[in-house]
Amino acid sequence: MKKLSIIAALALTACVETPDAPEGKQLYMDNCASCHGFDAKGTGEMADVLIKMPPDLTTLKARYKGEFPTDYVMSTIDGLKRKPHFSGAMPEFGAGDMGDTVIVEKDGIGTPVPAELLALTEYLESVQE
Repeated sequence: MKKLSIIAALALTACVETPDAPEGKQLYMDNCASCHGFDAKGTGEMADVLIKMPPDLTTLKARYKGEFPTDYVMSTIDGLKRKPHFSGAMPEFGAGDMGDTVIVEKDGIGTPVPAELLALTEYLESVQE
């Protein structure tokens, strides 16, 4: 019975379309650009009034030895796992509704991820320098 429930849940989740980069870009512009800047370099209009400057999000891959830190980015946006150096100005987006979930498969294991969180993460990966 448990196996059938998992299959049913995966089938329902498969009906949700995977978000594309333009949707992720719009989410970024609506929720992140005021602090991180339209170019994601940490120079948004609100950056000057924050106690701590927002980081340059275009260098994440470079800072993580050439590999985009997907899990780190998702947990940071979500608010699930943040280190003490994070500014309190950074909202915990996981506290709100981030859309339907999609299954992201890694190493043969499917993990449900909010569609908007995935779209935003994929957008940030696309702007890496």
